[in-house]
Formats: sequence, C-alpha cells, structure tokens
Amino acid sequence: MTKDQMIVVAGGGGFIGGHLVADLLRQGYTSIRSVDIRPFAQWQQRFDVVENLQLDLKDKSNCLEACDGAAEVYQLAADMGGMGFIEANKALCMLSVLVNTHMLIAAKDTGVQRFFYSSSACVYNQEKQKSEDVVALKEEDAYPADAEDGYGWEKIFSERMCRHFREDFGIVTRMARYHNVYGPHGTWEGGREKAPAAICRKVIQAKVAGRDEIEIWGDGRQTRSFMYIDDCLKGTDMIMRSDVTEPLNLGSNELVTINQLVDIVQEIADIKLKRQYNLSAPKGVNGRNSDNTQIKKCLGWEPSIRLREGMAKTYAWIYDEYMAKYGAKARAV
Repeated sequence: MTKDQMIVVAGGGGFIGGHLVADLLRQGYTSIRSVDIRPFAQWQQRFDVVENLQLDLKDKSNCLEACDGAAEVYQLAADMGGMGFIEANKALCMLSVLVNTHMLIAAKDTGVQRFFYSSSACVYNQEKQKSEDVVALKEEDAYPADAEDGYGWEKIFSERMCRHFREDFGIVTRMARYHNVYGPHGTWEGGREKAPAAICRKVIQAKVAGRDEIEIWGDGRQTRSFMYIDDCLKGTDMIMRSDVTEPLNLGSNELVTINQLVDIVQEIADIKLKRQYNLSAPKGVNGRNSDNTQIKKCLGWEPSIRLREGMAKTYAWIYDEYMAKYGAKARAV
C-alpha cells in the first residue's frame, strides 16, 4: 500500500469512522474517500482535504461508486447505537447486512485489494454472558452461535460473508470484534449514545442544573470493558496490515461494573450523586469482557489506555459540547 492509493472509509461520518479518517491523514495518506448516509452537517468529523460523499450504502450502485478506484476499504457503516437503540430497533440493525453484502460485492467487482470489517462483541454466545463475574470472552466463544438478537446476528453473518469472499474470490478480508469503543467526537445524546457518553452527559446535566440524582439503567452491577478510541485506531491499523484471517477481539480487558464507571465520572466531575436504578430499562447482558490472548499472540500488542484516563478526555469534550449547546439555559433547569 502506497500513500497515494485510494482508501475508502465507509461510515466516515460516524464516531470511529471520523477518527479513522483523521488517523489516516496523520499517517500521510493523500487519497481518502469518506462515505456516510447522513447529511454533512450531521457528520461527527469532516475533513475538506478528503473526498466526502453522502451515499446510502444499502444500495449496491452506491457501493460501486464508493469503491471505484479504491485499493482498500474500511467497512464501518452500520445502523447502530447503544443498548437502548439496539434493543428497540432490531430490524434496522439487521438491515445493515445490505451494506456489508453490497460493499463486499462492490469490492470484488472493482478490484479492491484489502477489506476491513468492523464486527462487534455482540456476536458472542449469550449463555457465556449471564454472570457479572464473566469469564473473558475468547474468539471461539462466538460458536455455537447465540448472538445478541438483531445487531449481533447481523454482525456474525457478515463475518461469515467476509470469510467466504476471501476464500471464494481472493479478497483479503480482515475483521475486528470491537468491545465498547468510546471517546471524544461521539454521540452523547439522542438515544444512540453508549454507556460512557450517556453517563458523562447525565453527570454533567446534574452538575450544571444543581441536581443531586442520576438515573442508571439496570442495577449497576452489570460488567463491561471499554476501549478508548486511540487504542481502537491502533488495533484496527495493526489488524488491517496483519496476516490474521479470522476475527480478533479488539477491546480493553479492564473490567468494571457500571457502578464503578459512574464512580469514575463522578470523581472526574468532583460531584457525588444519589443513584436511581431503572430496572426496566435496557441493560444488555450481565457481563462481557475481552480475552486478549489472541491479539497479543498474533500482534504482540493489546489495548492499554486506562479507563480513568480515557474518560477524563471524553468527559471534558462532552462538557464543552453540552455547554455550547445548552449553556445558561441548562443552569436554569
């Protein structure tokens, strides 16, 4: 891969996609095409020095346009969000299979050399995630398949598509199973935000308005690991350049409860809040963590940015965004 060959980032207007475009620019790549379904004004990050296209990639002809002349494709485009969105929009999440299928077909038809697919920890068998004291999930734990309904099943199906396009058509496909990526320039309100951003927003709302309570979805004992965006970018690049053909976990193994995540954000905000637990709200599986044995074996690396460090940066960014949008009005609530 030379620096002037075309790289396509599908989903480039989203959180990870926008950061990926920025990272490719930092690496010196000069021919980048960023594609997203949303109007430009709604992109998380947009760079005038790259080719920006607004296209619905569920349509095959748009995928052919997106892939035309490309040497590499990063397929991050999907209709997704946090657990609240995933549980309420299973059909929409499943329809992302059209994007992945048509992007693979377009990559084959246009001669793309290398194709990266962003899968998810939601592919893992739910039987292995019933306890908060979860055993970290290994790559083989995705089978026998019993993925997260809707979103997870779409992801595991698309992994198989990537495998068979590699086997049958010779496209070099690489796959990462992302575990809860967070950081600045992500969605922090509106229903699609994930737990780190949602908790930051709730703490900020309470602090600015002078309230002393926070609502937590579930009982707060559910466990997760959260990966900061910089680790996600480094791991994505390493996996894309590797010779590993099977999906790899890409996630932190720093396991915390949601209550502990709230503790971290409260400490950053220098505030103490009463907790109201909404036991009827979507909370996902009881426990999920990333086993990083394979990525360390294959790449000699694993995500290492501590949660406290990443959340401090995320909180600061969301605070600035919140105040810029609501400002003095928020203090009067």
